[in-house]
Amino acid sequence: MKTLNARKREAGLVRRHRRVRGKVSGTAARPRMCVTRSNNNLYVQVIDDAAGKTIVGASTLGADFKATGKKAGTVEGAAALGEIIGKKAVDAGITEIVFDRGGNLYHGRVKAVAEAAREAGLKF
Repeated sequence: MKTLNARKREAGLVRRHRRVRGKVSGTAARPRMCVTRSNNNLYVQVIDDAAGKTIVGASTLGADFKATGKKAGTVEGAAALGEIIGKKAVDAGITEIVFDRGGNLYHGRVKAVAEAAREAGLKF
């Protein structure tokens, strides 16, 4: 059973994510890059919302991330994941995206993913 504070925090995250998703939508020309953050891991997907399909995805649990040797819950690990997703997206022919921070603050690991993806060749 979750404590009252944990339920409030989770409800706030859901509320913020709903608000962000009301403003951000991906198309075939400019898909949405969605970042999901847990305490230990990060998950990133590039999604075409018009077709309802995930184009590319990566997480800190994947083999390509494990090959980097970085720790999953750190800013350095997030930067490595941003570089991986940026390269995958560019290989898939995607150069422009819309960034979806998923209700999280644009700070720390979420910011590191975004900046590394920009350096890999994606335009926000």
